[in-house]
Amino acid sequence: MTSLSPDPRRALKAVGLLLLAIICFDLMSVLVRLLSARYSALELSAYRNVLGVIPSLALLVATGELRLRGSNLRIEKWPLAVVRGLAVAVAQLCFYSALGVLELATVSALGQTNAMFVVILSVVLLGERVGPWRIVALVVGFAGAIWIIRPGSEAFSIHALLPVGAAVCYAFSMISVRFFGSGTSNALLYLYASVAAAVGAILMAAVTTEFTPLQSAADAGLIFVMSILGGTGVLFMMLAYRMGEPSLLAPFGYFGLISAFVIGWLFFGEAPVDTLFPGVLLVVGAGALIIWRENRRRA
Repeated sequence: MTSLSPDPRRALKAVGLLLLAIICFDLMSVLVRLLSARYSALELSAYRNVLGVIPSLALLVATGELRLRGSNLRIEKWPLAVVRGLAVAVAQLCFYSALGVLELATVSALGQTNAMFVVILSVVLLGERVGPWRIVALVVGFAGAIWIIRPGSEAFSIHALLPVGAAVCYAFSMISVRFFGSGTSNALLYLYASVAAAVGAILMAAVTTEFTPLQSAADAGLIFVMSILGGTGVLFMMLAYRMGEPSLLAPFGYFGLISAFVIGWLFFGEAPVDTLFPGVLLVVGAGALIIWRENRRRA
């Protein structure tokens, strides 16, 4: 991985790539919502994992980072690399299932709990110590998530737990990278995770459901565009975090809350203000507190 540069123009490009990634994910979510009326979340997840790897693999091959000519494709702790991919497949299944029944902004808000699960898994898997600031952030964040989910009320839906499940799986995928040595190729790690996610999604779909025949050429085109948008979003995010400091980029992740709200309103007439507030403020505040504390620790 290349070293990070303090060049302001480079940082600006990184922020721009991250925002483009968020827009790609939002547009992908719109297509998932439209297609979920005719295809199951398992099917859409399988299509996404198989086709969505195209943009990133193309870049890895073009830049020479992914060299398959006679190279050793086996990496250290390869079973863990496969498990990471399976976790991503489960996360996408939860995410796509949620998109079919919940407002886009609600899914985005509950997905922000990812930062809190990263902290929890850092303690459980890595043995990191959690100080009082991060404990406060965890309590506040989960209070916000519960406020949005509203268990026990008439507004409660079991589907509201799906974005939280996706956040847990994505957090595991992020934390488990720490178990690999610095000499492990990023390209091969990405390849293992992508292939495992694709195989896992296909197996889950094959075991639990029958694939619905594509009903039209338009549907085939939408599925392809949905998959490419998802893969391109991952590519932009990967490039952004290679180009800019995570502490710089993390706050811009909350742009996804605004964009999801706006896109949900434009495409589906959704405006779940009563559902999101004030819980979303607690979730965002908790994430911001975690980011601030991490910056202080590094300083």
